[in-house]
Amino acid sequence: MINTFPQNKYINWFGRAPWRILALGIVVALLVAVLLMRALMKAPSNELLALASTLTATSFISVGLGYFLHRQGWTRSPSLALTLMMTYGWAALLTLINVWVMSQQMFVSEHDLLLSGVLLLFAAIIATTFGIFAAASVTNGLRQLAQTARTIAEGDLSARVEVLGRDEVAQVGQVFNEMATQLQETEAQRAELETLRRDFIAWTSHDLRTPLTSIRAMVEALHDGLVDDPETVQRYYKTIRSDVIALNSLIDDLFELAQLDAGGLVLEKSPYVFGDLVSDALESFRVLAQQRDVDLQAVVAENVGQVRLNAPKIGRVLANLISNALRYTPEGGGVVVTAVSTTNSVQVIIQDSGPGFHSADLPRIFEQFYRGEQARSRSTGGAGLGLAIARGIVEAHNGRIWAENAPNGGAIVGFSLPK
Repeated sequence: MINTFPQNKYINWFGRAPWRILALGIVVALLVAVLLMRALMKAPSNELLALASTLTATSFISVGLGYFLHRQGWTRSPSLALTLMMTYGWAALLTLINVWVMSQQMFVSEHDLLLSGVLLLFAAIIATTFGIFAAASVTNGLRQLAQTARTIAEGDLSARVEVLGRDEVAQVGQVFNEMATQLQETEAQRAELETLRRDFIAWTSHDLRTPLTSIRAMVEALHDGLVDDPETVQRYYKTIRSDVIALNSLIDDLFELAQLDAGGLVLEKSPYVFGDLVSDALESFRVLAQQRDVDLQAVVAENVGQVRLNAPKIGRVLANLISNALRYTPEGGGVVVTAVSTTNSVQVIIQDSGPGFHSADLPRIFEQFYRGEQARSRSTGGAGLGLAIARGIVEAHNGRIWAENAPNGGAIVGFSLPK
């Protein structure tokens, strides 16, 4: 986070030892008074010495007493505004006393002495009034900050402080607003993640319960002898086998996703002909593509040779992406897998002629618990983990994966692997 209001090093130096302000103030005041007396009034040395001695005594007594009261806490109160008002009043009183003492030594006429006292009292009241005004301005910002903090503590994370000026109170207000924004974003992410987690559990439970219910019903029918027709029995066995394979695939997905989350995925890489990997992936989906009347093709550039990778894992990535593309491609459509070689990587593009990704889902289709309208459609089946697993495997190879909609329709999912 960038500090918009940089601190002055001299202010920090004084802040670490406040007594330095008092000492420096006394020295500066004495020097200014002596120099002005000599320059303006042409006072002789003995008068300057007397003036310096008197001012030194009164200043040390005044400041010393004020510092003592400050240290004892007599000038502090539960209200910062009251503390500042008392401080301004004390400062005005010290000014009045010091000047009155010096005036007694300088004025011969009692009339002039009384007049100077009245004028000093008037100036002290004006100065104190302005000090109270300044104190109210400072404490108003702090009160607003306290009220906003209470509002946030009560659950309204949208509350913000109005930042005015560039002083320390404004700095606190700006930092407070930044903190509130981060809290609001974190809470929104937490709430969304909790919703996605609950949905994920519900979806996964459905994916587990549905085939198990089917298997149980068919096994009970076979066990009780309700089905004795050989053709029906074989059809039951085939369905049971298909459901078991689907359950096994879902459990494998969950286990692999857990490994990716825990960072426990160990990749043993070795050089592998990438074109062979693409061919094997396409061959495993050839029958399914024919059944769905989908044209499945691959185009591998000649300069794509060997790539150092974990062949089973990248094969899993290709399988997940091709399976996802076939799921959303209508009859008569096509899926094309393209692999090209760049300077430092191999890039793979899987493009289908389906409806493409929903615009709201596109930025989040690789999230583990996210299930959008297109990328995780319940009507098309699937546990909704394939893209999340693909991203984890590609990133474990120090690669990159992305998704977009094709300009002429359809979805594009691509990934690149370093050579």
